[in-house]
Amino acid sequence: MKTVQFREAICEAMSEEMRRDQSIYLMGEEVAEYNGAYKASKGMLDEFGSERVLDTPISEAGFAGVGVGSTMVGSRPIIEFMTFNFALVGIDQIINNAAKIRQMSGGQFPIPIVFRGPTASAGQLGATHSQAFDNWFANCPGLKVIVPSNPYDAKGLLKSAIRDDDPVIFMESEQMYGDKGEIPESEYTLPIGVADIKRKGKDVTIVSFGKIIKEAYIAADKLADEGVECEIIDLRTIRPLDYDAIFDSVIKTNRLVILEEAWPFGNISTDISHTVQSKLFDYLDAPVEKVNNADTPTPYSPVLLKEWLPDSNDVYKAVKKVLYLK
Repeated sequence: MKTVQFREAICEAMSEEMRRDQSIYLMGEEVAEYNGAYKASKGMLDEFGSERVLDTPISEAGFAGVGVGSTMVGSRPIIEFMTFNFALVGIDQIINNAAKIRQMSGGQFPIPIVFRGPTASAGQLGATHSQAFDNWFANCPGLKVIVPSNPYDAKGLLKSAIRDDDPVIFMESEQMYGDKGEIPESEYTLPIGVADIKRKGKDVTIVSFGKIIKEAYIAADKLADEGVECEIIDLRTIRPLDYDAIFDSVIKTNRLVILEEAWPFGNISTDISHTVQSKLFDYLDAPVEKVNNADTPTPYSPVLLKEWLPDSNDVYKAVKKVLYLK
């Protein structure tokens, strides 16, 4: 095993796949000469050249469309958005083309494309640079959506995403690029659509994904000091979503808390809550609790931002609530 940063895990995944398959290329703003806005493509221009690592103009609709079109003539592009907030400019290409062409062509055109980049809040970036779009893309049939929380999962899942014949949305975080973790020295992949139990417990299930899951770990440590054993499930993929992993855990613990960095209306945790309560009602000893952002645009003020984001204290209170503990 070796220790790498999240950004290095992303770079290794892309580079290994590009060495394996000449049809793969990387395209986006500042991915080449600048080594990526967050240095996730460092050294790739030197290794693969300007025909396979391409800087683009500031035109998300343009280079997203070029990426989709190129899949139809045999390429397997990786399209980097500097942030998924900017992907809204190209969302027509993602939703109306990438997600739908395979079905509309009767299966004649697989669309093996990965759209990747950071999502959600990253400190004082303001409302237009801080939104989570995981549930937006997960709402669209035809797309797969991956949101890893650590370097090991990121590398293994990105390699699988690049090899997939369907369009994949791969969401990262500016605040995770410097995170360190162990990965194998040898090649590995991870299956898309399989959740991972990061911590075993018997008293309550906590489901989360992405960078916000760190708050669940902090809360679980505090609760452990009080004799409460939390089982933490990292979804890793939110479309397809591994409901079996959630069901198995809830049948054991009889309680569920869902932590998601998203507005409380119409999000992933809403769907999980509904599904669990409709299928496992007789197993639940308490209503499902959701822990989400405040229902406002993202504030810029650090004081307000701290109140806006869910944190470990919110998770702690939610667990105590489902356990009927004061």
